[in-house]
Amino acid sequence: MITEDLRHTVTGDWHARLAGNRSPRRNHWHTKTIYFRAATELLNRPNAPLTWKNIVAAARPHGCRSTFYEVAGSHARHRMVDDLIADGRPDSIQLALRYLRTDPVEQLIDETKVWSYWPHRQHLLTRVLTAEFSPAEAAAALTESVAAWGRRNVTLAAAVGHTPPACAVEDLTVLHQGRLAAVRAAAQLTDALRHATGAR
Repeated sequence: MITEDLRHTVTGDWHARLAGNRSPRRNHWHTKTIYFRAATELLNRPNAPLTWKNIVAAARPHGCRSTFYEVAGSHARHRMVDDLIADGRPDSIQLALRYLRTDPVEQLIDETKVWSYWPHRQHLLTRVLTAEFSPAEAAAALTESVAAWGRRNVTLAAAVGHTPPACAVEDLTVLHQGRLAAVRAAAQLTDALRHATGAR
């Protein structure tokens, strides 16, 4: 039951729906990825302010303001947080409220973290689905996976108050089978990220 729930989380289905689009003409995930990479690049530059203008300037090959706001902001297309709200379950709503931003740059960073963490999630999911993990062991492995991602991506992990990737928070609530609220799961993973990146 838990493994099936992990296969079909809200954030997992959001990622699959967008990243699975192979259309070369209307591929919104490809567009999002351009801005995810631009934001990551800026975070890794010393003293580079993370503003929408700088993200647009860093987007390759041609960033523009209107495209940025199609990707991030309250009227952006295919926002992760909208899928959580639409799901309607209490845990999804609580997670959506944790990641509902008024700042489009922060919203972009939340989705960038999911994009960046995704290969770690898939590796972890394969381990959980093919090994005899108890829920507690799987939760510990997830926390270590997030910490390992944080150590490899220190500036991205630290952005927006060390907020963890939303997909990892959702996975942790699934592993706890309703006994861990999304807010507490996010706080636990934030602590793991802070520790992993040497933050005080």
